[in-house]
Amino acid sequence: MKFRTPVEIEVSKDIRLSHSTPLLLIGSCFSDNIASRLIRDGFEPIANPGGALYNPASIAGIMRRALHGDYFKESELVNGPRGYHLPALSTTFSGPDPAKIIADANRVLKLVGDILRPEGVCFITLGTAFVFERIETGEIVGNCHKLPGYLFNRRRLSVEECTAFLRPVVEELAARGVNCVLTVSPVRHTADTLHGNTLSKATLHLACDKLCEEFSDTVSYFPAFEAIIDDLRDYRFTAPDMKHPTEQAADYVYDLFRQCYFSEETERIATEARKNHAREAHRPILEN
Repeated sequence: MKFRTPVEIEVSKDIRLSHSTPLLLIGSCFSDNIASRLIRDGFEPIANPGGALYNPASIAGIMRRALHGDYFKESELVNGPRGYHLPALSTTFSGPDPAKIIADANRVLKLVGDILRPEGVCFITLGTAFVFERIETGEIVGNCHKLPGYLFNRRRLSVEECTAFLRPVVEELAARGVNCVLTVSPVRHTADTLHGNTLSKATLHLACDKLCEEFSDTVSYFPAFEAIIDDLRDYRFTAPDMKHPTEQAADYVYDLFRQCYFSEETERIATEARKNHAREAHRPILEN
């Protein structure tokens, strides 16, 4: 008798990670969960240097700017509750000093541009198809920075819009010799209502499928969403906020990630790095 519907993971034929592989993980906060475990296992990934971004338009926008060296300007800042704010990025890029905000943001663009080099892999985690557009400019923002709601129009992107935003990015990555892995965050956006969240996630899934179809040689899909929602699907694997996965659930997804992308040699090195990390984290009790 079966009590689960386990995710079937196939070993990737195109992506075999080594500890020297240039790695970028960008998108929702779920990217940070995988990145923290990669760091523990001896990798050096770049993860969400501009803060978590959730919708395809904002993720694609930052990557496009990084790929083409389209650096931010002070004219893009807006005034808000914490001084100046850069709408394209997270609330980290706020404060009283506009020059510092722009300098920090442009360092992020350079970091992302530099890591996207031949033999690299870019993991894009999409969180929501809902976006906030600045009514004044029509710009889709990465974060509202607690600005008044009347300044924005909120809507859900269509499948066609999602693919249109991401298509030029995956084309450019392919031209650079970078493989792209798409995934959908399992974190529920309950502010969209449960039905709205379902429609949003479905939109992202269809966009991923379309891009994987169009760019079958360089774009693939990793089933993090299915591992949590369809396989584990139990509240004991959900944090107290009833939305985010627990550490145990994230560990399970990372195990699937390793099965998919690690060679035997990579796994051997990662296991040793994990042991070293555990030893360094251990604090011996010293007797007086």
